[in-house]
Amino acid sequence: MAEKLLKGGEFLIVETPCEDVFTPEDFTDEHKQMAETTTQFVENEILPHVEEIDKQNFDLVVEGMTKAGELGLLMMDAPEEYGGLELDKASGMLVSEKISGSGSFAVAFTCHVGIGTLPLIYYGTSEQKEQYLEKLISGEWISAYCLTEPGSGSDALGAQASAVLSEDGKHYILNGTKQFITNGGFAELFTVFAKIDKEHFTAFLVEKSYEGLIVGPEEKKLGIKGSSTTQIILDNCKVPVENLLGEKGKGHKIAFNVLNIGRFKLGAGVTGAAKSALVDGIKYANERKQFNTPIAKFGAISEKIADLTTEIFASESLVYRLAGLLDDKLATIEKGIDNYYEEYLKGIEEYAPECAISKVFCSEILAHTVDEVLQIFGGYGFVSDYPAERYYRDERINRIFEGTNEINRLLIPGMILRKSMKGELPLQAEAMKAFEALMTPGFEELDDEILFVHEKELIKNLKTLFLILAGAGVQKHMDKLANEQEILLTAADVAIQIYALESTVLRAEKNFSKVSERKQGILKAVVKVCSFQATEIAGTAAKKGAFYVEEGDTLTMILSGIRRFAKYDATGLLVAKRLLAKAACEEEKYIF
Repeated sequence: MAEKLLKGGEFLIVETPCEDVFTPEDFTDEHKQMAETTTQFVENEILPHVEEIDKQNFDLVVEGMTKAGELGLLMMDAPEEYGGLELDKASGMLVSEKISGSGSFAVAFTCHVGIGTLPLIYYGTSEQKEQYLEKLISGEWISAYCLTEPGSGSDALGAQASAVLSEDGKHYILNGTKQFITNGGFAELFTVFAKIDKEHFTAFLVEKSYEGLIVGPEEKKLGIKGSSTTQIILDNCKVPVENLLGEKGKGHKIAFNVLNIGRFKLGAGVTGAAKSALVDGIKYANERKQFNTPIAKFGAISEKIADLTTEIFASESLVYRLAGLLDDKLATIEKGIDNYYEEYLKGIEEYAPECAISKVFCSEILAHTVDEVLQIFGGYGFVSDYPAERYYRDERINRIFEGTNEINRLLIPGMILRKSMKGELPLQAEAMKAFEALMTPGFEELDDEILFVHEKELIKNLKTLFLILAGAGVQKHMDKLANEQEILLTAADVAIQIYALESTVLRAEKNFSKVSERKQGILKAVVKVCSFQATEIAGTAAKKGAFYVEEGDTLTMILSGIRRFAKYDATGLLVAKRLLAKAACEEEKYIF
């Protein structure tokens, strides 16, 4: 456990020791066993049926879920008193990562163990858990989550579904339509959100067998074709009053807290998918010859492999750093106290900015990966006989799932600035220091003997840039900054790159002395490539933000600061990329 627990968003203003971050190299034997169990399950039980599943043979999905239940893969988050394993978040992320290799089945699985089951675990009464939880964690029943409506997606609280108490007081009568419901075609239990008396946003546990619940036809989708996506129509659906979940009018707590968890688990899942796609791309590049030479030998292809390897390393480093943060925080909460899950969810909510960063960064790394892998396959990438085509189609939904990437980008600076206004983060004081640094020439000489000293200086400088940009935005727009979405998006992009780069550098630093000289060279290479990429992306975002916020002399001053702070000497960049590509192609795998 870290000596000092960081607050959510605090990474932007403090320097984190590498010893305080959790990395994949810290996995315990139990973690590795869960990963191996999941991998074997995918290879033996799901992959032989992937094509049939993609043709919507949902019987195979249901069978797979039952087998997953037998292996204990559905009970990771369930409390021990109800037969669950109650494992840490690192385990849950590892399973999410490994299950991602199962194609569309992964969507059904992830929905069930996440947004399908967690509302019951966190908010259910003991009677509700006794009634439903064993069925869900065994795979006897599959679950679904009904929040989105035809007219309300990102604006979840704008839902129109209604609930009215029956005259005899025994049932709530639900009416409305829920849209894009994953597992809708075969789920037995739905967490449904509706407004009691058109006012109090509330969650209900609704069984498929209840009178008035109608499952709509399957949507015809671009990708994830083997997952069930339907409307759920509530036509005077009778729900027993005892199936109200949580508190009347507090449904937003359930919706948003469960989405935080969905975001970091999605980050792990898409990281696993990116690894799988990369490996297929590398293998094809080694096999495919042009001009009597494997295309992996050509710089145009090897550079893609190097860049993707670097980005996936950053994605993986970010995800498991977050897992460590969450597990350290949750370990401080005493089990058995009456309000355990209330405190537990507060602990997760603390890192909501990092959860949003994980979702955005990792899903966009997968998007870049599948696009480049399809390009490596060339014309064959466009043909469904080859895996690149399915990767490409299935990827696209991840930038929409669990809140669109636009919404999550807006949440990142928004949540961090709210913490500042509440006095939880001293952002205002740090922004003042950042502006002072902007006006003070800085030519500090760095000790090249210190490992990654230039990259750490870069991270420090990018944090200064974020504070300058955020401070300028607040100064100009004050409490109306929330309406300036374009400015918030640029601040988010800077923050995302900071967290990803810092996670990469800290992981490399922590493990550097434990690996061979060859692996040390590879770690230095991946840090160099990642630093160059992060500098370019963050610098461009900061420049755009400066033009959005300021003008005149102040703009000139900030642009000067951007040139100074978004600067990195990437000498040896091509050598680093060639080293990464060579190692990846020789080993035909993700090399970390």
